[in-house]
Amino acid sequence: MRKATRWLLSLAVLIGTAGAGSVSAGAATAAEPTKTEDIKARILAIPGMSLIEEKPVDGYRYFVLNYTQPIDHRHPSKGTFQQRLTLLHKSVDRPTVFFTSGYNVSTTPSRSEPTKIIDGNQVSLEYRYFTPSRPAPTDWKKLNIRQAADDQHRIFQALHRIYRKNWIDTGGSKGGMTATYYRRFFPHDMNGTVAYVAPNDVRNDEDSAYDRFFKTVGTAQCRADLAAIEREALVRRKEMVGRFQTWADKEKQTFETVGGADRAYEVMVTDLVFGFWQYQPAETACAEVPKPSVSTDGLWAWMDKVGGFDSYTDQGMEPYTPYYYQAGTQLGEPGYAYPNLAGLLKYPGINNSRSFVPKDIPMRFDKRAMPDVDHWVRHHAHRMMFVNGQFDPWSSEHFELGRGARDSYVFTVPGGNHGSNIAKLADADRTKATAELLDWAGVQAPGGTATPLAPYNKQLDKQEIRRMPLLRP
Repeated sequence: MRKATRWLLSLAVLIGTAGAGSVSAGAATAAEPTKTEDIKARILAIPGMSLIEEKPVDGYRYFVLNYTQPIDHRHPSKGTFQQRLTLLHKSVDRPTVFFTSGYNVSTTPSRSEPTKIIDGNQVSLEYRYFTPSRPAPTDWKKLNIRQAADDQHRIFQALHRIYRKNWIDTGGSKGGMTATYYRRFFPHDMNGTVAYVAPNDVRNDEDSAYDRFFKTVGTAQCRADLAAIEREALVRRKEMVGRFQTWADKEKQTFETVGGADRAYEVMVTDLVFGFWQYQPAETACAEVPKPSVSTDGLWAWMDKVGGFDSYTDQGMEPYTPYYYQAGTQLGEPGYAYPNLAGLLKYPGINNSRSFVPKDIPMRFDKRAMPDVDHWVRHHAHRMMFVNGQFDPWSSEHFELGRGARDSYVFTVPGGNHGSNIAKLADADRTKATAELLDWAGVQAPGGTATPLAPYNKQLDKQEIRRMPLLRP
């Protein structure tokens, strides 16, 4: 906190309201506001909630907020931190979508797909330990899926007193994982869940699904072309690493965490096939894979487009240290073979989360976390929807439903990559998914048609492109 007095005041509020039976961030102790009171005043009347800024958005109110959270929900007296969130307010009479990317929250106003479909409000939460929502000093042991679910639960409890209509939680990739974990620990908070392209690594040391995926995805010609250019990238290692180091020196980028430009380059090469299928549009990208005879400039440009050289520097990896830490302690991470690179790898086994987390941060893997979530989804999922992509490597290990699941679905976008969503599903699946989501949200489209309720909004529906490391969901 910036000032000791502010920290003590926040802590006093938190300790006084976060005990057993009072996890609603003090909402029960606040005066009941009238429904006609300005929404900004109602939100800021929540103990622990503070305003960072309000931004103009046509048809909505948009707030960037901080909320006081305990570092450890089991022991709230041990300190607090400020967790950033945004609120896109439409009406207290509309349903609300609880969105998280699983990473930093964007402070640029936008709507997730479920928000557009149900025409609702949207609460977007920054995942704990992503800056600036990081406690100082930082106890990394408090970064786990249960503590993050507790964060969401307290925010829901605080805001549900204002937004009383149905709630849907959602997110893509790590955000989809986060939405699922939240439901596992608090199954009754939400009226439904839409998890997009969410990997489910039940056993971290068993990743044969990825090998099967890379042996069959796309066409044989595309797979062969990718294998050849990856190999060529390592054949030219000396030249390319030299260029990588020169570029890094010019851009003031470093490689201390991974251990040098040569090691970073090898990691990048082994990531290329994963990143290609994760993000590139297969219908056009396969034709753009370079031949081994490509010039050095051409090889650099293609690798930078698919992988992003800046993603493998200290500066590119540091913002995602919390993800890599979680991958190496609970979430798991993909492992797959590189038969095309036989004889060219100098650092076998380097491509894992331990290489990307500073060595002074200890990591110990919890083998119980993911099997527990998987078991709950298979046997207890209720009103949950998983949307995967056929050509997305992360969908190799996806959530599945068992006999105990109710009113829940797994959909796959034909030819879809890591950007798969409801709109890209085949017609029948898209209609079914849209109808179910509307039902879960407690709203209906005119005439009973299964179509999104909110019209296109140029400001809110413009896709934001953010480059992030490849082996990161």
